[in-house]
Amino acid sequence: MKALERISQFAGNTFAVWVLLFATLAFFIPGGFTWIAPHISILLGIIMFGMGMTLSIDDFKEVFKHPKKVAIGVIGQFTIMPLIAFGLAIGLKLPPEVAAGVILVGCCPGGTSSNVMTFLAKGNVALSVAITSVTTLLAPFVTPALILLLASKWLPVSAGDMFISIVKIVLIPIILGLVIKMLFRKQVEQSVKALPLVSVVAIVAIVAAVVSGNQQKIAETGLLILLVVILHNSIGYLLGYWFARLLKLDYADRKSISIEVGMQNSGLGATLAATHFSPLAAVPSAIFSVWHNISGSLLATWWSKKANKS
Repeated sequence: MKALERISQFAGNTFAVWVLLFATLAFFIPGGFTWIAPHISILLGIIMFGMGMTLSIDDFKEVFKHPKKVAIGVIGQFTIMPLIAFGLAIGLKLPPEVAAGVILVGCCPGGTSSNVMTFLAKGNVALSVAITSVTTLLAPFVTPALILLLASKWLPVSAGDMFISIVKIVLIPIILGLVIKMLFRKQVEQSVKALPLVSVVAIVAIVAAVVSGNQQKIAETGLLILLVVILHNSIGYLLGYWFARLLKLDYADRKSISIEVGMQNSGLGATLAATHFSPLAAVPSAIFSVWHNISGSLLATWWSKKANKS
């Protein structure tokens, strides 16, 4: 078990490397990864099930201890990134499928990678976990509504179908994970350290599936999408930080909210895009998954070196 834990920790610490490696392999050897595509929803459900097993009552205490901070993070998450995506889609005159994909990833809740980056950045980890948990639980209601509002200009959107999808692949697995943890607490606590490995494998597989299925279109539009993703992610970090600063939160909280706003649950974005739009619409989420782990690691490293400065 200790060996598995060490492997899991190593996989978590080198997450960005594995995502980048397998995305590259999927681009150059697409035939080796296309078989994964039909299983994307199951893979995301496994990730969410693992998230449910790691949650505890303490994660939600922060909501009641510091409701203002959590509310700022949740509002920032569901306003800043969607509006940046909408602005980029219009300003850069993106093709319809790409525009919808960029907006979709912008409307997703925060991902669990943000909690790790916040820890590395010496931010408020409890706040980060609380915001991720709350935005994830709100996602079935908020994400489809935002996509309907912002993306229907480009492609038809069925908010009802998206709601059902998010309930199936996010909410139900999280609830099942919580129930399993309540019923088998000791066994779960012993195995939970292996979950980062499971999450890394699942996200890597999702990204590889999306890249392999869109190899030709990525060759044609990949640089444009990469530019949009970098702008989306970077502006999200910046505006998230200044939004928190404007509302007079302290330095550690600003770092947490900046990272929460800038990093998305790109696995959910890829799954929803592939299910409800088209394979090409899933590409922004796949590229976002690669990029935000790289940028998040760089930002966290920089912030950790100036932890006590404001």
